[in-house]
Amino acid sequence: MNLQEIKELTQVMEEAGLTSLEVEQDGQRVCLKKDLPPVAPVTTISAAAPAAAAPAPSATDTVSTNTEDGVVNFNDVTELKSPMVGTVYVAPSPGEKPYVYVGDKVKQGQVLCVIEAMKLMNEYTAPQDGEIVDICIEDGQLVEYGQCLFKIY
Repeated sequence: MNLQEIKELTQVMEEAGLTSLEVEQDGQRVCLKKDLPPVAPVTTISAAAPAAAAPAPSATDTVSTNTEDGVVNFNDVTELKSPMVGTVYVAPSPGEKPYVYVGDKVKQGQVLCVIEAMKLMNEYTAPQDGEIVDICIEDGQLVEYGQCLFKIY
């Protein structure tokens, strides 16, 4: 390979966003590698930062909005997941007020919604005392097994 061909390969690497390229031609082998720029360190977002700048919670079983010394703790909120596939109803009947709203304090065993599966109405109850911090469903929505229905703190 001549110098011009190597320059063309580096241009291809740059245009394609590659960090390495290895080419073998007529018994000659050329290996090109580009060092990656250093990664910026992760910074902690203070409580004074706008909410839009806060990192999104991961898809784990717990999430939290608790702050202590300006650090967000995502370990105190529990995701309540659907135990079955079905249609969810957030109110006892159409036109009535929902079982719960965001901010409601609930007791263990309190009905949060009803899941209809195979023409059977199954009450979904709170597994613990707490406060509803998010409602992740809409009335009449089809839910899957394991889908998050509510978040409770």
